Amino acid sequence: MRLARLNLNGKETLALKTDRGYFDVAAVDANAGTDILAFLDSGNAKAAAGAIAKLPDSDAIDMSAATYLTPVARPGKIICLGLNYVAHAKEGGFTPPEYPVVFFRGATSTLPHNGAIKIPANSDKLDYEGEMAVIIGKAAYCVSEEEALDHIAGYSLFNDATIRDYQKRTHQWTIGKNFDTTGPFGPDLVTPDELPDGAKGLHIETRLNGKVMQSATTKDMIFSVTKTIQLLSECFTLEPGDVIVSGTPEGVGYARKPPVYMKEGDTIEVEVENIGTLTNVIGRM
Repeated sequence: MRLARLNLNGKETLALKTDRGYFDVAAVDANAGTDILAFLDSGNAKAAAGAIAKLPDSDAIDMSAATYLTPVARPGKIICLGLNYVAHAKEGGFTPPEYPVVFFRGATSTLPHNGAIKIPANSDKLDYEGEMAVIIGKAAYCVSEEEALDHIAGYSLFNDATIRDYQKRTHQWTIGKNFDTTGPFGPDLVTPDELPDGAKGLHIETRLNGKVMQSATTKDMIFSVTKTIQLLSECFTLEPGDVIVSGTPEGVGYARKPPVYMKEGDTIEVEVENIGTLTNVIGRM
């Protein structure tokens, strides 16, 4: 199942995506609400999907009247993994980690599919990092790898866009990772039944103005989705709506010679096989 939150004619809307387009879930379930996780937890999602399959094509949402919202309105925690692909660690001059490199993003840094990533007035070193996102659906504390899959609501896409000069001003990365409107997230939440267990072996690619900049597969991650959930849940409770951003492959802009930073007017795309494509333009504050 593929679900999105949309702003449709000024109204927040829960939409289900099919090969015929997006459909308003409220058309078949008046009690569905607009929270994707609450809808999945209600137990009514399968019936709603069946009812939507019977609707005529003419009932599909006119996307010219809609804009995307992030799949989770305001995540309690956005937990990001650094250096989670061996080649990316090495391109930055780091030794591949033996334990996850973890940092947090705040909800104010996020923006939806088709939104504009804003270059701040005080830096021009805006870099891309295409990543797969994991959305927690059930609280997890001290869970095993084997149990981890039961706590996943779905998967999405994330661009961990980074202000590199600010990232390097301190010994930790938080400041460079939390500028407003630098964390695109979406467009859809894809439920686990649509993907391999733990989203293993999916091709991940980042394109800047159509040029491939990053290309790898999720099997290249040092810490798999299930291992990451197990290790994080040893330390704190993962709550419904928390988002784990699973790391980026090699090919980031700052490691290139010469460095490549995103500029106003650019288009950046992050695609993960069977999950979708997250597209954003670059603007300026």
